[in-house]
Amino acid sequence: MRNITFLNPEFFWLLLLLPVIIFVWYRNKNKERATVKLSTISAFIGHNFIINKLLSISIVIKSLAFICLIIALARPQIISVDYHVHSTHGIDIVMAMDISGSMLAKDLKPNRLEALKHVAADFVSKRVADRIGIVIYAAEAYTKTPVTSDKTLLLNSLADIKYSDDLRDGTAIGVGLSTAINRIKSSPSKSKVIILLTDGVNNTGTVDPVMATKIAKEYGIKIYTIGIGTNGLAESPVGIKPNGEIVYERIPVELDEALMKQIAKETGGQYFRANNTESLKKIYEEINQLEKTKIDEQKYINTDEKFRLFAIIAFVLLTIDIVLRKTLFKGFI
Repeated sequence: MRNITFLNPEFFWLLLLLPVIIFVWYRNKNKERATVKLSTISAFIGHNFIINKLLSISIVIKSLAFICLIIALARPQIISVDYHVHSTHGIDIVMAMDISGSMLAKDLKPNRLEALKHVAADFVSKRVADRIGIVIYAAEAYTKTPVTSDKTLLLNSLADIKYSDDLRDGTAIGVGLSTAINRIKSSPSKSKVIILLTDGVNNTGTVDPVMATKIAKEYGIKIYTIGIGTNGLAESPVGIKPNGEIVYERIPVELDEALMKQIAKETGGQYFRANNTESLKKIYEEINQLEKTKIDEQKYINTDEKFRLFAIIAFVLLTIDIVLRKTLFKGFI
């Protein structure tokens, strides 16, 4: 980051003298000029204008030199500031994200999945010193991104997430949670966190969510759970037309909040309910505040002095003025 600043800005008050100097010069310019009485000035008609114009150059040069001297006295500097952030106390986080068909419901705009991706990307950007991984699940689960500190990779992975028939549809919370545990359990980090998000109930899978919770507790993994979806009815996908278009109907929102609360409580985390995009954003902001990371920041400041340039320009201008007075303007000033 580069900033232009002045060490002695109080010298700029001297610029208020410039109009006074110009005014005094204008009043006295004729008095400074050598005069001679002639019986006629017909031979000089037309030359007075050129001489006056040339003489005006002198005050312009002096004014510019004066301005440059004031700037030089104010000590202009270009400040370069570099921050080096590092931490030996980072947190390892795995986001386990439900991408089942119900995540296409439109109670969050434009739908639950896209709203989640946007909010999660903002969360990733703020965790500058932490390693983060992404697990996605429906009836099955797999690791989208291993735990990494590469924020660009994580953001690209989030943007790439979409509903697909590659994963059998359904909501296997236990499978998604166990996959996340496997990605983080061997982490050397002292703080290990899973953010588990779903919009449904555990209706498939070979792993019991309660058993997966106990395993997480054994490894000292804290789990924050987020239930997503409005209360009551939501415009949700119920089928797909032959042309691939998704059919939506308003159906009741099913969410096993009791299970989500149990998972969070047993591991020392918290349960949150996201009824809309704004509440989902606030939830991630709260988790961001709850899981503080100790960051060591080193600040490097480099000062590049620029007053010499203006001092040289002022010197050159004054030299030009002196040369003109001794040559071109000699006899007129």
